[in-house]
Amino acid sequence: MHRRPGHCCKRLLRSHPGNHLHLTAPTELNERFQESLEAAKAYYAEHWTLCAPRSATALNRPVGQWLANLRRPGALDGHPDWAAALEDVDRHWNPAWPAAWQRHYAAVRELLREEDGQGDVLPGVTVHGMDVGRWLEQQRQPAVWAGLAEEQRALLEELGVVPLSELAAEQPALGPAPGAAESGVPAGSFERGTAALAQYRARTGSVTVPRHHVERLADGTEVRLGVWLSNTKTRRAKLSGERLAALAALGLAWANF
Repeated sequence: MHRRPGHCCKRLLRSHPGNHLHLTAPTELNERFQESLEAAKAYYAEHWTLCAPRSATALNRPVGQWLANLRRPGALDGHPDWAAALEDVDRHWNPAWPAAWQRHYAAVRELLREEDGQGDVLPGVTVHGMDVGRWLEQQRQPAVWAGLAEEQRALLEELGVVPLSELAAEQPALGPAPGAAESGVPAGSFERGTAALAQYRARTGSVTVPRHHVERLADGTEVRLGVWLSNTKTRRAKLSGERLAALAALGLAWANF
């Protein structure tokens, strides 16, 4: 039977006193938003950022695509509460720079959470499939640094990261104290690491070092031994046979050929 256009809608409106029909869609949208927000929180707990790739999922939901849709211009117009909820989880959920940059930054931030001073993540250190060490090395390049937004540079500086040009200028102040060579303390980063590990092993009888541990050498130089060991193990395939042998001699099983 043919019905006039709008006939069904009028019947539905009459059956929902007070225009309850108009409230159904917004309520449903809010419920769906809250469900997806819970998935986004689960993703953040594991990845420390809401700048998920489009393919990302959490709690069996396509959270990456959902967040990408919300980052589109105007997507949250009329929903300031949704925007606030996302910012409560991650204030940089919708950055002015590429989401991939924010993902790498979040991983570096987590690695350095317990560290003080200059960031120390070497190329080859991988988190969630990202070589964050190489990424950090690239950000320190003067040309790359100059091309970053002011807020991006501020985020890196909060971690103690500065461009290589500044590092070079400060190198004399960061090097071993006068007389270090005479005291037998090695100057190279690998040599300082092995010296610190040997000292730690002699004192504790172990080469199992907490990630946050800092070992002070005889000349006062501080070596972030836990971080150094983690980074060195990650780069095992790139170490020379001589260096692997030195590490194996100190008792590191993973350094054996």
